[in-house]
Amino acid sequence: MTKTFLMPVRVYYEDTDAGGVVYHANYLNFFERARTEMLRGLGFEQNQLRDDYGIIFAVRAMQIDYLHPAKFNDLLQVSATIVELKKASLVFEQTIKCGDVKLCTCHCRVACIDVNKLQPTAIPDFLLKQFLIIKQ
Repeated sequence: MTKTFLMPVRVYYEDTDAGGVVYHANYLNFFERARTEMLRGLGFEQNQLRDDYGIIFAVRAMQIDYLHPAKFNDLLQVSATIVELKKASLVFEQTIKCGDVKLCTCHCRVACIDVNKLQPTAIPDFLLKQFLIIKQ
């Protein structure tokens, strides 16, 4: 896997508001899907991490800048890049583009959480190792 994960997303009618542009909260869904698919591309399913290792990932903080609107039937490119890695969290820089036009950017901190205690916990070594490989 390369440093930056890319995922295509088609804008459906259900993603848009009455004005025909993507409703602002739906960008969060696009960003979440890209992070999930990045994890899947590394060979890890979130339900398997929860069931087998007792961890989940939860958004801790997010900064979003909406630059241009996406519209019905646009083909978007959603990216996810790990830019910071700590013991119990990681930070993603994400963008959504339509062609060469940057529509939205996101800075997202995700925490590793123990499902039983609902408290932050260290990212398991096997995952940390994979994150380090793609971060470099």
